[in-house]
Amino acid sequence: MSRSVPGWLKLIIVTAGLMPALAYAHVGEAGGFGHGVLHPFSGLDHLCAMVAVGLWAAQMGGRSLWVVPLTFVSAMVIGGGLGISGVGLPFVEQGIILSVLMLGVLIAAAIRLPLGLSSGMVGLFALFHGYAHGAEMPVSAIAMNYAFGFVMATAALHMIGIFSGAGMQRLLNRRAIPVAGAGIALFGVYLAVA
Repeated sequence: MSRSVPGWLKLIIVTAGLMPALAYAHVGEAGGFGHGVLHPFSGLDHLCAMVAVGLWAAQMGGRSLWVVPLTFVSAMVIGGGLGISGVGLPFVEQGIILSVLMLGVLIAAAIRLPLGLSSGMVGLFALFHGYAHGAEMPVSAIAMNYAFGFVMATAALHMIGIFSGAGMQRLLNRRAIPVAGAGIALFGVYLAVA
């Protein structure tokens, strides 16, 4: 018996497929949008953390579904501004690694924190990710274009996490998300010791 591909999975596939093409189409521009889009995809640490935010939000459900990712993006913009302006932020790499590890553990253990605490935690993690994005902005890029690029890419990665989490809960079972979280946490351990 064959099954049709669900709409949410089609959206994930199309989004994932188009993001690199969109970025490469704009990389040569002086504006920097394409560089901004590519940056979250440039390292598995960023990719895992941003998808994990969406997975955790889907796992928690309710208002967390939109508040947690929105908090991440908002705080990431602040961190990006700090990085672009050259303001120092200590422990950036450690904060990024900790975000991957902690988000993985929270998902694996299916921990549901109060909305304010979960938002505050992802906001702190987002400062580090945003700072890294901003600090690595190409010299020729226009800051607003570059920032818009990494915000759009991050939002897409959050959506991939949310839709993946919803699909796992609906099509598989609730244990699938913690298994994904365990994989993210193990990658966080690898980053910490590598």
